[in-house]
Amino acid sequence: MTNFSDRLRVAALPLNIAWADKAANLAAVEAAFERLPESTDVVVLPELFSTGFIDDPELMRDIAERNTGHTVDFLKELAARHSVAIAGSFLATTHPRFFNRGFFIEPSGEETFYDKRHLFSLSSEANVFARGMDTLPVVRFRGWNIALIVCYDLRFPAWCRNRMGAYDLLLVPANWPQSRAYAWQHLLIARAIENQCCVVGANRAGEDSYGLYDGLTYIFDGRGRPVGLILDDCPFVVADLDRAEQEKFRKKFPAMRDADDFRLLGE
Repeated sequence: MTNFSDRLRVAALPLNIAWADKAANLAAVEAAFERLPESTDVVVLPELFSTGFIDDPELMRDIAERNTGHTVDFLKELAARHSVAIAGSFLATTHPRFFNRGFFIEPSGEETFYDKRHLFSLSSEANVFARGMDTLPVVRFRGWNIALIVCYDLRFPAWCRNRMGAYDLLLVPANWPQSRAYAWQHLLIARAIENQCCVVGANRAGEDSYGLYDGLTYIFDGRGRPVGLILDDCPFVVADLDRAEQEKFRKKFPAMRDADDFRLLGE
């Protein structure tokens, strides 16, 4: 673990994912990191950043990886080289099943994984991926408690509930198309406001057979205000987050203490 800090610089990369081309996507991420702003603490990549969404079981068998595969090794090396934590999700396998697996990789090599809980039933995702069974993880990093969900999980507020202020920052890697942009933006804002936490929505760029994705990467503070900036000659959306200011607001307006405990309501 590193030293405590109230300040955290986060950078979200709206990567234009090359479908099923792992080598091209890893190379694009590595190139983007060469323009990573100084003093960045956490980088968030889009959902399925290394492959895009694949629903052909035969191709999935060829391209999916275990946690000990090349993709995670690549992320560990990149995190160590740039002294940042890296979050996102990738196409994973725990034989014989496939998972949309979220990750949080620290510079030390420490790793946290989370299999997407809510699979998008309006597509083939729910047919080819297995549902994650663990609760969303909360990782302690540089003085911040950081939670991770994946894309469609965002629509389910009970799942994202920040019970007793357990986390300060929520990361949401996603492939959320422009056709549902209004919902995406406002659900991110809602999760920030109701959980009194910063939220990073790291969406992909470009297009695929499901639609267009450009311009939908956002960062909001704990009041739901946009704080993400696009810097000159920088591929990332960047924000400097202030945990002390967030804690001050939580104490001034302690709405979380009045929240329902869904565990007592038969969640």
